[in-house]
Amino acid sequence: MNSPNHEKVKFTTIAILILCVVVGCYAKTSTPVQTTKLVPPAELLNFTRLRPPMVIRLERTADWDGPQSIPEPSVSFELVVSPPTLAHMSDEPTVDVARVASPELRAENENDDVVRTVPVEEYVTATFEPGKLVQSTWTAGEALHGAQIPTPVLVAQGATDGPTLCVTAAIHGDEINGIESVRRFMYAINPAKLTGKVVGVPIVNLQGFQRHSRYLSDRRDLNRFFPGNPRGSSASRMAHSFFNDVIMGCDGLVDLHTGSFHRTNLPQLRADLHNPEVLALTQGFGATVILHSAGGTGTLRRAAADAGIPAVTLEAGEPLRLDTDAVEHTVKALFTLLDTLQMYNKRSFWGNPEPTYYSSSWVRADQGGILLSNVKLGKKVRTGDLLGTVTDPISNEQVDITAPYPGRIIGMALDQFVMPGFATFHLATQGTLDEPGLEEHYQVEGMDIAGTELHAAAESE
Repeated sequence: MNSPNHEKVKFTTIAILILCVVVGCYAKTSTPVQTTKLVPPAELLNFTRLRPPMVIRLERTADWDGPQSIPEPSVSFELVVSPPTLAHMSDEPTVDVARVASPELRAENENDDVVRTVPVEEYVTATFEPGKLVQSTWTAGEALHGAQIPTPVLVAQGATDGPTLCVTAAIHGDEINGIESVRRFMYAINPAKLTGKVVGVPIVNLQGFQRHSRYLSDRRDLNRFFPGNPRGSSASRMAHSFFNDVIMGCDGLVDLHTGSFHRTNLPQLRADLHNPEVLALTQGFGATVILHSAGGTGTLRRAAADAGIPAVTLEAGEPLRLDTDAVEHTVKALFTLLDTLQMYNKRSFWGNPEPTYYSSSWVRADQGGILLSNVKLGKKVRTGDLLGTVTDPISNEQVDITAPYPGRIIGMALDQFVMPGFATFHLATQGTLDEPGLEEHYQVEGMDIAGTELHAAAESE
């Protein structure tokens, strides 16, 4: 006989089986459960910033009867994916920077002797209000970023008409004596007492000046490219612009320089004394040494003289250092020239007149080492006189540098470490204009005088 508990368990089991059958039949006949399709985030749709964007479709299904699965994403080819492109800019309007004129700026006080105004293209040839000092600029060219490089120019307009004298400096960017000389000279002039016009360009080579370098940014020497070429190299184009915009408007030119590469010069004029107009110009600088030199091809004074403009180079001092004695001599010589030309009444008093030298050459070191000088600028020497010594810092071997001929020290290297062949002392001799220069004489005897140093142009000017 079955017990009551046994019957109860049997009834419960049958009820559960019936319930499972009912639920199973319902599940098979009902609609499957579907989930909503997932939409990818916007940054995924545009992750490469391509246009038109790539469309990615993600699908997901769910099934109560089996495991859930996520299919591989499918790529829609309804839109063609193209690589990015740049818009063609040739049709965009452009601005010609060279034609944009700078606004004129006038001093607030109309009675001020300094007027800060003048059209750039007219500052040399135009006639301004008498008795004024004009500040303007010359545009040397364009920098890499396209901006123009303005070069300051000072113009003193005299009270009466007369010749135009140009004074230029820092064609080599490391020659700062000329910069200070032009500043002192131009601002010491009273334009109301001036006859004619004085044009001063303190820094011709701004590129080199900003880099404390003798050369332009492309390592070219600007003073080897005059009168220039408008379709040539960067240096040649700059030279052409400066020569035509500034120099061709002048009646006379004084180009200020110093020694080069750790050398210093006694104040001296370099001039082609075969040119009568240049010879006459040299007579107005007071007690200043004159050295006959035709000038190397490409130098500013040579190009100016060839164009009919009397021109000289005034050398004084060393590069990258302000020598106040050299500056004072230069300014004094410039005012003496103005007085001689009857442009300005300011006669300076000089000592004994300096001689004119018609030839010169550099004495070179034959050994590398430490150079120590035994002479000073301006000293007169005889053949065999000791000029200096070069000492090997390792072996302590010392070699003397002696004068190969009598002359005067008009330039010399500063005490420094030198290599064999370094130009150490610049000797000038008097002679006459028709005598052959010492360069040719010593070349015949086999001395090492480089052709590029004829007339001493290469070591300074």
